[in-house]
Amino acid sequence: MTPTSESLVFNAEPWSLTVGAGFVLVILALALLACKRSGWQRLTVALESLRVLIALALAITLLQPEWRRIFKPDSKPVLALLHDVSRSMETRDVEDPTTKQTRSRAEAITPLLDDTVWAPLKDRFDLLKLPFSSTEDPPTEATDLNAALAAVAENQPQLAAVVLLSDGDRNTGPPPASAATRLRMRNIPVLTVPVGSETRQPDVELSGFDVPAFAIAGKPLRIPFTLESALPRDETVLVEMTVSTTGEVITQEINLPAMSRTQDALVWRPKDPGPVRLKLKIPATGGEKNLDNNELEAPLDIRKEQLRVLIVESFPRWEYRYLRNALERDPGVEVNTLLFHPDLGKTGNGRGYLATFPKEDDLTPYDVVFLGDVGIAPDQLTPEQAATLHKLVRDQATGLVFLPGLRGSQSTLWQTPLNELLPVVWDDAQPRGFGSESPGRFVLTEAGTSSLLTKLEDTEEASARVWSTLPGFQWYGPALRAKAGSEVLATHGTESNRFGRIPLIVTKTFGSGKILFMGADGAWRWRRGVEDKYHYRFWGQVVRWMAYQRNMARGEKIRLFYAPDRPRTGGSITLNANVIAMTGEPLREGVVVAQIAAPSGKTTSLRLTSAGEEAWGLFSASFTPTEPGDHQIRLSSADAGESLDTTISVQGTSKEKRGQPIRLDILSEIAQLTRGELIRDLTPEAILKAIQKLPEPAPIEQRVLLWSHPAWITLLILLLATFWIGRKAAGTF
Repeated sequence: MTPTSESLVFNAEPWSLTVGAGFVLVILALALLACKRSGWQRLTVALESLRVLIALALAITLLQPEWRRIFKPDSKPVLALLHDVSRSMETRDVEDPTTKQTRSRAEAITPLLDDTVWAPLKDRFDLLKLPFSSTEDPPTEATDLNAALAAVAENQPQLAAVVLLSDGDRNTGPPPASAATRLRMRNIPVLTVPVGSETRQPDVELSGFDVPAFAIAGKPLRIPFTLESALPRDETVLVEMTVSTTGEVITQEINLPAMSRTQDALVWRPKDPGPVRLKLKIPATGGEKNLDNNELEAPLDIRKEQLRVLIVESFPRWEYRYLRNALERDPGVEVNTLLFHPDLGKTGNGRGYLATFPKEDDLTPYDVVFLGDVGIAPDQLTPEQAATLHKLVRDQATGLVFLPGLRGSQSTLWQTPLNELLPVVWDDAQPRGFGSESPGRFVLTEAGTSSLLTKLEDTEEASARVWSTLPGFQWYGPALRAKAGSEVLATHGTESNRFGRIPLIVTKTFGSGKILFMGADGAWRWRRGVEDKYHYRFWGQVVRWMAYQRNMARGEKIRLFYAPDRPRTGGSITLNANVIAMTGEPLREGVVVAQIAAPSGKTTSLRLTSAGEEAWGLFSASFTPTEPGDHQIRLSSADAGESLDTTISVQGTSKEKRGQPIRLDILSEIAQLTRGELIRDLTPEAILKAIQKLPEPAPIEQRVLLWSHPAWITLLILLLATFWIGRKAAGTF
């Protein structure tokens, strides 16, 4: 760049002129007086002249002189055109003024990206077109306005103005106000052009389809789904689910209230084992224009079930007898029983009975263990066996059901590690519980109403009615309250204490396993009038709920289970693996590796770490999926000599939603902060007119502050030093 002008400028104020002039005049008067007294000697005249020169230099310093140079840039300033390419720009809510047809937001700004539109500005600006969305993966699934504005400001030193074409739907990154403030400090205006409608379009979105990892052939499967309505009135929607392998179609009619979110479920009974894909869709409803969110698909592995259950009891009470009978009649459950018979001094025998409590390795295959009215006693459990059960639940994801009885034997378990598993606080003052002549009843809590464990009918309303009419119980356990981290599904209908209603059905997660406390000895009475219907269904649901994680994926020596069982993008997935070494013992130290292949083909390797020396072959690790779809998992261990292949289906949680109204408030704030303009007209003429009104960029000005320049200060010091030396030589000091 070559300077167009150069000048010397003084930043003098009236007071500085007065002080400077007065100072010079006083010094001049003193110099004349000194010269006159010396008879105008040459040395005196020279020294006094130097004194006046120093005074004049100090006065000039007080006036703050500057040397200014004005430059005109050799290149043109930059006009940045930022256009939004995120998924929300696919919303079709922009009306074409000529054809009167509805276009998407992305289609509406396409003509503005043509170079010919900006030709009138080519002599004034260099045009820079930049698409933006976010820095996430994939980037179009979010919008980061702050990052887009900050990046263009940082990378373009000659930036003059920004034109922002967007719907303003920011959903990630810091607020754009911070980047807008930095642009304002550099006098760079932002012209925001909102694209889209200010009102939400009529739409019905299928936002959730919660298919489990696997289902059991021949068993009813309840699949929850969620619908979100942006319709102005109530509608009736026909939800349709198609099974890929058989073409079977399951339909359900849903009453969808206006502007609301509705949750419901389909009930389906899979027939044959094998992998299938389920597709859920809803038709166009209420004049909705966006049909891209009306369909979801998920995989499902249908298996032939064989769960192993161990029941440990002391006396053959009615609750035990009917529970064992219900589980033995379930074709998907294999039952073993250990009945101690303390009064007889021997254990029960017969088909499925065990003579002794299983050893540590023999206990591992059990999916669920029921602990009845049994405790620590010479003819019952030992403290070591209680510790083994504790590790079984913690490390092997086995479910444990506490079924206390009126003998109060379980009170002796709370001095063992099993106390940590109990989901309620036990009343030591009343270890044998409470009985009553009049039957008590279960009352479901809010959590119990929606829980799959307590679902005795297909709908929540019908299930709640069944619970209110079930035959009552005449004994309940001494539970004071639920422990922190537990979930109460049912309480006593009438009895309470200082903590509230007595908890009767309580669940809890411990380690990798699940716990259930059943605090009333009366479920066997539910058979009255309906035979096995509710009794069998309840205990069948309990066993399958507890064994679900253990059976996600399993081989001969490796079993994989993960949490949560319905993972979503952006959330952490914990992989837990139980590994058996080639020697037949649980692997305690070794290498377990998971190869994870995302739907895009990107592969990552994850090493699982041992849960500790005492853990029964438990290895864990976590990862966070960023892509929706099926993730192929290969779990391998050289120490086990085996690998396991499975699939984890990850649902997408896109931050970008089509059909949402534009965020006019955000775009208006950006324009105000940068002293730009909000342009409501999407035509090229309106945008070009607003740009033409922008002021010409200020020329580049270079200032040299002479009064504080090191050379000026050095000159003053030299003059003062010369004056002082001269005075010394003249003998005037």
